[in-house]
Amino acid sequence: MTALRPDAFSTPYEDPLLDGPTDPVLAQAPDGSWRLFYTQRRAALDLPGVEWVHGTRIGVAESADGASWRYAGTVDGLDPADAPDPSTQWAPDIVRIDGRYLMTLSWIEGVRSDWTGRAALVQFASDDLVSWQRLGAIDLGSDRVIDAAIARCGDGRWRLWYKDEEQDSTTWAAVSDDPFDPESWRVEGLAIGGRPHEGPKVFVLGGRYWMITDEWRGLAVHSSPDGVGGWERQGLILTVPERLDGRPIVGRHADVVGLDAESALIVYFTHPGWDGAELADAPADRARRRSHVRAAVLSVDGGVLRCDAD
Repeated sequence: MTALRPDAFSTPYEDPLLDGPTDPVLAQAPDGSWRLFYTQRRAALDLPGVEWVHGTRIGVAESADGASWRYAGTVDGLDPADAPDPSTQWAPDIVRIDGRYLMTLSWIEGVRSDWTGRAALVQFASDDLVSWQRLGAIDLGSDRVIDAAIARCGDGRWRLWYKDEEQDSTTWAAVSDDPFDPESWRVEGLAIGGRPHEGPKVFVLGGRYWMITDEWRGLAVHSSPDGVGGWERQGLILTVPERLDGRPIVGRHADVVGLDAESALIVYFTHPGWDGAELADAPADRARRRSHVRAAVLSVDGGVLRCDAD
């Protein structure tokens, strides 16, 4: 098995087809190589409103160790047979459990130019990261749920964190003892409140559970002793990984993969040509809408999560 290099993505990954890779997640294939899955936004197309972030597929890139990436197309079979073509696929979360991969995908029927439509979380299983079996949608009692993150907590149970846009765009949690069964998830309640945010990701480092969320001004950091609850806010990371004419460009919607016992790789995206927060306000210009995927190294020092890009 090949470990990820700590300097992975030293050359940012760019989608060669539509120029809009976002919401990255990494998974190690059975042969030890790495796959990057991401929302393939349509930044290269001149589309009205936020239509360019709808009608999206899940893009895939391949790498031996993270140093360089090769575009490998998009994931097939994520739409039901009777769905309109195209539909909208966002922000896959992928975890490996007992040798089998579980994907939890944000899915919206059809294509929209505004932030409307029913958004659901749908689960899929795979043995090889190529062929995916649809397991079904999760009922979370809301018609606007996106951005799944799944991890096993200190109590031995699996938890799903997600953004509920019907609850002021805050992070909620559900629990299951059988994560491959979409009907097994039960909503526990609010996990992270406060200002609106999205893109939760939970991981273990330095003996604690950490959750990062995207506040569109950098990534907020929270910690918990067991991941079950009691999340304490630390602050923000990736507030200025890049600059545009002297103005900060923030890191957005990230994944985290362990490197060793003391460090982890955080993989995130930026809009290198745009410093705004609301996508609906982004100029209809490829140079402003385009994105790329980058990475940095996380460590814990004195109980504080540190990022080497800050």
